[in-house]
Amino acid sequence: MKLETLNEVFFENIKNSNDNFVKHFHDTYIIGITHDGMFKSINQNRATLLYKNSTRVLNPGEIHCGDSNSWKYTNFYPPLELISEIYEQIYFEKALPCFTKHILEDINLYNLLLKFFISAYSNEDKLEIESNLIIAVSYLIKNYTDSTKKYSPLFDDKKIIKDSVEFMKDCLDTNISLDDLALNSNLSKYHFLRVFKNSIGITPHQFILSQRVQKARELIVKGEQLNQVASTVGFSDQSHFIKNFKRIYGYVPSELKNKDNFIIYK
Repeated sequence: MKLETLNEVFFENIKNSNDNFVKHFHDTYIIGITHDGMFKSINQNRATLLYKNSTRVLNPGEIHCGDSNSWKYTNFYPPLELISEIYEQIYFEKALPCFTKHILEDINLYNLLLKFFISAYSNEDKLEIESNLIIAVSYLIKNYTDSTKKYSPLFDDKKIIKDSVEFMKDCLDTNISLDDLALNSNLSKYHFLRVFKNSIGITPHQFILSQRVQKARELIVKGEQLNQVASTVGFSDQSHFIKNFKRIYGYVPSELKNKDNFIIYK
């Protein structure tokens, strides 16, 4: 089983988090394990406590936040293409698995993911890394997939939301107004706000902040200078950028320079 889409996947290994995370979402899945401490995970407005040796799985587009206490964890952010590819190679069907239960108390799954993370961070042979990934994610898919949906980019099935999301992503470096968004969607400001929040779960302002921060992370890990990134993604000053970055990721942008904690699979 050969994978084509593992390149550029982001990993983070956090040794001690005591932060509050604001509501946001990612275009990717999030799969992570807790080594120690505690995290109060709020996903789709459902709160669950997770402790040592547990696994956390979030579907793309799910709104989540939470509070951490001496939380030690490792995450990675596999794109839709990667998870769909593994699913297809198991079941010979192009689809996206959906996981209803996002906190999993399964020591076998924890150990499989731990082995994968250790091999990735140790920069072992690609065959070893990708084999460990396939074994761990296949186990997750086979045991915890509750339903599937047709493979398509996030929000592709909601035209107004899809068009608005594309418009916002194209204009992250500008001062987008509610008038601009409403005009782009051919709705009044009131109806646009209602439709957007009901569909996604956060306001357009929260969405834009989240997308700016995620774009900033991509630029930083690719080597761009911190003093340039903030303005590139539309933040007016460094302090505003740093504050919002930490509220979503739990660490400040400068920490991404620590290659021991953050890697991108090449």
